[in-house]
Amino acid sequence: MNVYDWDDTIYRGDSTFGFVLYLYAHRPLTLLSIPRTACCGLLYGLRIMTKLAFKQNLYHMFVFVKDMDRVCDEYVASHMDHVKKFYLQQQKEDDVVISASPLFLISRFCKAAGISYCDASHVDINTGKYDGINCHGEEKVKRFREMFPSGQIDGFYSDSYSDTPLALLAKEAYIVKGEQCTPWGNGKSKSSI
Repeated sequence: MNVYDWDDTIYRGDSTFGFVLYLYAHRPLTLLSIPRTACCGLLYGLRIMTKLAFKQNLYHMFVFVKDMDRVCDEYVASHMDHVKKFYLQQQKEDDVVISASPLFLISRFCKAAGISYCDASHVDINTGKYDGINCHGEEKVKRFREMFPSGQIDGFYSDSYSDTPLALLAKEAYIVKGEQCTPWGNGKSKSSI
């Protein structure tokens, strides 16, 4: 099986950032969250606030949206053209997506793209609060092992070296930049990562 990150890997851009902008444009009450987001962004930039706390404060904007399921479906339908061609050309039935973005969003994209297996950060769709930790780095390995206790990763694809823990589990790993996939570590063997 092949395992993929989502944002900037299968999906062109950051789907969560795009969703935030989409909410600002299509659900104007979310604009009321901008001062909170700006303050928390400053605290995060100064390393006073953790990334998880910043993201949770950003997602607080969800409380201003009364039809989140509907707006999520609209957003996904209008952004399926962001799925990269390289992925569509090599897509397999047993592909897995593991992402740091909110599961309620990623699962909709995966369903629309015909991807059966996915996990991501568990974020409440109505409050923006996390249930657990951000699905990032070593947490992605944990999530993969929960889904497939004895599963073997044939190919792993990501845009970020922060996903090295999953890359080390794969027979082959690739860094994705645009539509190009190059061997992990610019051709270095996994043992030298």
